[in-house]
Amino acid sequence: MKHKKAIEHNVCAPKVRCAIYVRKSTEENLNTDFNSLDAQRESCESYVQSRKHEGWVVLPTEYSDAGFTGANTERPALQRLLADMEAGKVDVVLVYKLDRLSRSLLDFATLVGLFEAHNVAFVSITQSFDSSTPMGRLCTNVLMSFSQFEREIIGERIRDKVAAAKRRGLFTGGTPPLGYDVDSDKRRLVINPEEAETVKFIFKRFAELGSPFQLADELNKKGITTKAWMTKHGVFREGKPWHKMRIYRTLYNRTYLGEVIHKDNTYPGEHERIVSQRMWDSAHAVIEENTRTWAKHARSKAPALLRGIIRCGACDRSMSPVSTQSRGKRYSYYQCGKASKQGYAACPVGSISAGEIEGAVMAQLRTVFRTPEMVAQTYLAASELATEDDNAPTISESEVRLALQNVDKIWDELYPVEQTRLVGMLVERVIVKPDGISIGIRAEGIHSLTMEMHNEQTV
Repeated sequence: MKHKKAIEHNVCAPKVRCAIYVRKSTEENLNTDFNSLDAQRESCESYVQSRKHEGWVVLPTEYSDAGFTGANTERPALQRLLADMEAGKVDVVLVYKLDRLSRSLLDFATLVGLFEAHNVAFVSITQSFDSSTPMGRLCTNVLMSFSQFEREIIGERIRDKVAAAKRRGLFTGGTPPLGYDVDSDKRRLVINPEEAETVKFIFKRFAELGSPFQLADELNKKGITTKAWMTKHGVFREGKPWHKMRIYRTLYNRTYLGEVIHKDNTYPGEHERIVSQRMWDSAHAVIEENTRTWAKHARSKAPALLRGIIRCGACDRSMSPVSTQSRGKRYSYYQCGKASKQGYAACPVGSISAGEIEGAVMAQLRTVFRTPEMVAQTYLAASELATEDDNAPTISESEVRLALQNVDKIWDELYPVEQTRLVGMLVERVIVKPDGISIGIRAEGIHSLTMEMHNEQTV
């Protein structure tokens, strides 16, 4: 009878796959008990055997790192263990002591976080650390809190060091600006003569053209890209084509004046300047003039009816309202975001006349308003509203038809801001494609509009 119960218990116990991780570093005395890999593994196997009744079994795969420090996670056996864990092959990870897994609190917290993410328990057999138990999970949370505190302290120290380095005019890392290379020994920027000529050309040519689009186009046609460089780890970063924002980032980069910026403060840099103050001022005078012109246009233009609802179907980008003036006449249109950033050659749609597209939208709305189907749908929606809400006004089908037919009259009486609100209520989206447009109508918006118009007519 006892034998039968034992069999039933073993059958019921789920299989818990246990991976044993062992490590020794080069400075450890390999002859000391429980420091050798064999001794660590033997102790972990005994622990698993003690929990055999819970279904625990040792996986045959060995995860042993000999001669690797615990100060980082760049260890082959540990990486294999993590890969098997992510593949769902491991239920529990066991170590002899916590420092066998990691000597870094931050790395340890990261690893435990990975264990939790893949539903893998972690056990240190000599320190009563078992994340499969409530007490073990509590200890894990405490360690995670300390690791977060350590991260914040380290981050604060790094920020302080960066600030101190910039106050001294030093280069603090990252991609060097076009026109400079990095002298890693002296931690400073040194001029790249060929690229420096490109930087000077950008400042000089922008002052002449006044257009970031034309300048970007010139640079791209010449085959000139943004900074291409090799990282300290030997990874080559290719340069990228120019567009409007990259031109402006170059023009606003005070590194070219021989300065270092940290937050809102400017410090003299240890590197040489590429751009003279005169070249800088000439380019920025053009930027200021362009800004004043754009601001004047923005103040004078009426609200854009389709702002926020019109998109380019070719690029799947939003289209923004833009205005220009020529010979005393203003022209308004909607421009694709990609064309705005990279030029018209990058988008088959480019832009569309505001009057043309807004007129097409209104024509579509007028057609929809006159269809018997829309009248019927609006009447049914209004009737359901009146049934659900005793305070909602009743409206007949003929009144719905009359309200929809009078949309042109109501439209002409509205101010521009009210027209914009009305279009936003009625139109869900406008998609502009190279071969036409598509307009999505908000049926619920038409119902709301009909009720508003009916209320105005019955006051």
